[in-house]
Amino acid sequence: MLRRRTLLAAAPIGAAAATLPRFAIAQADQRPIITIAVQKIGNNGTLDILREASNVGTRWYNLYKEPLVAFTFSAERMFGRPGLTGPSAPPPEVMAGARGTFPGFEKVEILGPHRLRWVNRTGDVTLEGRLSHRAGSIIPGEAFARAGGWAPFFQMPIGTGPYRVAEWRIDSRLVLEAFDDYWGGRPPIRQIRFLEVPELSSRINGMFAGEYDFACDITPDQITTIERDPRFEVVGGVIMNHRVTHFDTTHPVLENPLVRRAMTHAVDRKAIVDSLWAGRTEIPAGLQFPFFEGMLAQGWSVPRFDVAEARRLLREANYRGDAIPYRMLNNYYTNQTATGQVMVEMWRAAGLNVQLQMVENWGQVQAAGPGRGMFEHSVTSFFNDPVSFVPTTYGPRGSLSRNGMWKNAEFHALVPQLESGTDRARRGAIWARMLQIMEREDPVVNVIHQTANFTAKRRNIAWRPAKSFVMDFRRQNWGA
Repeated sequence: MLRRRTLLAAAPIGAAAATLPRFAIAQADQRPIITIAVQKIGNNGTLDILREASNVGTRWYNLYKEPLVAFTFSAERMFGRPGLTGPSAPPPEVMAGARGTFPGFEKVEILGPHRLRWVNRTGDVTLEGRLSHRAGSIIPGEAFARAGGWAPFFQMPIGTGPYRVAEWRIDSRLVLEAFDDYWGGRPPIRQIRFLEVPELSSRINGMFAGEYDFACDITPDQITTIERDPRFEVVGGVIMNHRVTHFDTTHPVLENPLVRRAMTHAVDRKAIVDSLWAGRTEIPAGLQFPFFEGMLAQGWSVPRFDVAEARRLLREANYRGDAIPYRMLNNYYTNQTATGQVMVEMWRAAGLNVQLQMVENWGQVQAAGPGRGMFEHSVTSFFNDPVSFVPTTYGPRGSLSRNGMWKNAEFHALVPQLESGTDRARRGAIWARMLQIMEREDPVVNVIHQTANFTAKRRNIAWRPAKSFVMDFRRQNWGA
């Protein structure tokens, strides 16, 4: 009689499995099925990670085992090419993002079955980091062709990650199933269900009732309540993201940089961190992250909290109390509405008339017109250098410039030098000057605090949160 150990030794795993009836294989799969309650799965009605960062931790495209021809196919789909139109053409914002992420890209050359050459027009000391950006994703050409173009492909994307899409219902659920041929090893979970549960109380109560194994986007004031139940714990902390306010400098009031400077001095960031976040997040050194290391501008900080200075600047600006619109979504970000309300009161104490306007979607938040003054946003660093986000947000090809919200000639002239410079000391000096412009002299951004992300889960699940919004369910992060 063959014992399990000798059976597996007698034949390869695949061959042994082939000798078993299908129902026996199914019964043998004892991996768990988990359910995760999230506030929102996606924003644009697709699973297109090139246009947004979703709550799903799967990387759809992975270089391993992909034919190298997929590189050239992907480059066409990211950057576009002459004559590429119709459903196969990338959306304009994808091309803008790709060109902003890879400003020096010229072409990809296939040199052999396992070799390729990436050709840049300029030097780039950050190229390795850029390739790890989501704009460096690889699109499988055959699957793309079968789907019939960009939009249908991203309804059910195909890649080589540890889990594949089994079901996708907009504004409802996303179901992933294990992809057992994953190059990184057999995934530890059979099925992952992401359910969209907008209300925080419903996510928490559903977890208590056993409906969910994880509840995401937990506010700090709920952590003690959750952990009173010995079955559950809350994990997480600061991540590679900052919560910020962006100014529309074309607004009649905000076109004066003195008013914007006054607004940055009127915000008591420590009070926000202490009262709304129970001290569980941090006030960063401006629009920077500690892992910038050699590119970190030493001695830099957010504008100090100084109501007297804010009032002085408003007098100098001859501000007469005109209304400043502040558009906001209802808690798209954790504690977003409460943060906005607190800052409105802080601005009022300094003599500013800020009008909070609640809207329903990002299109309304960023819609051009006289009602656009400022809005709360967030900024993510995708790797350890400011070029990972600064050019695509604040540069001449960046989203704020494309939306007509901010232009600064000196800043925009420095962007290509930051992107292509190879002298690290020189790049550091350029970055320090850019911070001075964008946060002090002609402020477009008011950094509030570093983002903190908290997830509640069953205590008996051994799982570690990432330093981002990503949820990692690979085998090295499950049961560890």
